[in-house]
Amino acid sequence: MDRHLDDNRKLWNAWTRLHSTTVSACYDLPAFRAGSSSLKHIEIDELGDVTGKTLLHLQCHFGVDTLSWARRGARVTGLDLSDEAIALARKLAAEQGLAAEFVCGDVLDLGAVLGDRRFEIIFSSYGVLAWLSDLDRWARNIASHLASGGVFYLVEFHPLLTMFDDDGVHLTYPYFGTGEPERYEGEGSYAAHEEGARHAAYEWSHGVGDVVTSLVSAELSLEYLHEFPYSTYNAWPFLDEQGPERFTVRGLTQSIPHLFSIRAHAA
Repeated sequence: MDRHLDDNRKLWNAWTRLHSTTVSACYDLPAFRAGSSSLKHIEIDELGDVTGKTLLHLQCHFGVDTLSWARRGARVTGLDLSDEAIALARKLAAEQGLAAEFVCGDVLDLGAVLGDRRFEIIFSSYGVLAWLSDLDRWARNIASHLASGGVFYLVEFHPLLTMFDDDGVHLTYPYFGTGEPERYEGEGSYAAHEEGARHAAYEWSHGVGDVVTSLVSAELSLEYLHEFPYSTYNAWPFLDEQGPERFTVRGLTQSIPHLFSIRAHAA
């Protein structure tokens, strides 16, 4: 697992360099620096007012969502595996004059970097679960760092969407996980498909049921599980725009889930 983690850290360091210099459907640093929010309508509507609340953003990449929550009044801490991403997040916070803390660490070992700190909100979004080798450990870490009555909120690409091949025609990739990672290698990234050097990545498959069960097993109380028939990101080349923040699989004649969200709270 250490080797997989190290390879993925190298990948995300490379992607940080790529994403910070490429304007894409996922990242637009010039717009963010000009004051725009990177948050989507789903998480804004479902998480609600965050003013004055402590918010921990897990797997925050270089922190544009984290800092967007800070602009909405939250007292934010962002965590990511990539040291280069955290360095850039700190730079962006200083540039924008936003109060934010960013720490580099493994989401499966929060205590190593956060000690016994607890937060009123723990937030995670879009493309995070595939990098987790152990959902039960992930959920226990979340539970141990939520304040009493605190909220955990996740919005994520539905695993059905991630099963499609690169053309969006066939279901090629697994839905159910085996506990072992799949190794992928390609050029660029989800945000810059044809750019950048080739890198290996290790990803784990997780069904929605596994995600819910891990959170319940960690003694978090589930408030809801929602599914959405569209993606808010144009993160695959086989998606077509149907409207603002609404993308669906090209040529699909029936509605399928593209995203899901979960809200849970600590006792």
